[in-house]
Amino acid sequence: MSFGQTLSRVVERLGREERLDEFADLAADTVRERLDRQPLKDVLSGTWLGHPLHPLLTDLPIGFWTSAFTLDLVGGRNTRRAATHLVAWGVVSAVPTAITGAADWGDTTGPARRIGLIHAAANTAALGCFAASWWSRVRGRHARGVALGLAGATAATVGGYLGGHLLQTMGVGVNRAAAPGPPVEWTQVAATNEVTSTPRRVLAGEAPLVVLRHRGDVVALDARCPHRGGPMDEGEVRDGCIRCPWHASVFRLDDGAIVQGPSTVDLPTYETRISGERVEVRAR
Repeated sequence: MSFGQTLSRVVERLGREERLDEFADLAADTVRERLDRQPLKDVLSGTWLGHPLHPLLTDLPIGFWTSAFTLDLVGGRNTRRAATHLVAWGVVSAVPTAITGAADWGDTTGPARRIGLIHAAANTAALGCFAASWWSRVRGRHARGVALGLAGATAATVGGYLGGHLLQTMGVGVNRAAAPGPPVEWTQVAATNEVTSTPRRVLAGEAPLVVLRHRGDVVALDARCPHRGGPMDEGEVRDGCIRCPWHASVFRLDDGAIVQGPSTVDLPTYETRISGERVEVRAR
């Protein structure tokens, strides 16, 4: 077994560790109570940016701290002041990074929530180490500051690996409505008398869609909320919009455009037509 496979199995075992649930659920409830309110939720999720905000912000503390570590390693005495400033900027930028990460993590469940808890703990330890490193440096204890920075870099590496697992392996934060898409050819999905103003889940090829009547027309949207894959057929329809039942993202029925996050991308919509007594759809 390769080293990478061993690491993956360790992380997967963490995801199955139900003893983490008591603390993880309590922490997630606290996070949602503090951060799951509008417009704060949209700001932290990156709805305004059209892209998840947390992954973007992680580059800042990682970049500052890595640069400081490099100066500690090869820069010599003349770069100690610059390294101290870089450590400080990393600490400052890590705070909004952690807050946006917490907002995203609060929406997770099961293995992703458990692994996310350890990810957060590792990054919190890194932040504490680098804050202590900065304090040691400004008090003239450079060697101690470097040692604390090394400990912080180690913790941040663990946190980064777990963050990569959450994103790449578990798909936390990816667009859940991206694939598979509906066929490019017209495809029958339901009888016309089965489509009402209540969302109905259907399949177009392998793609799950929601069809319903809106202002007298039949509209078709993806059945998976882009945020976490929530079932849009269970969503509430009101004022020309549909609301995800899981985390309350709101999309316009006319074009799937975001009205309210935490989703950062629109809900895909599809062409529809009536052929005889059947509703047909296809990709735009």
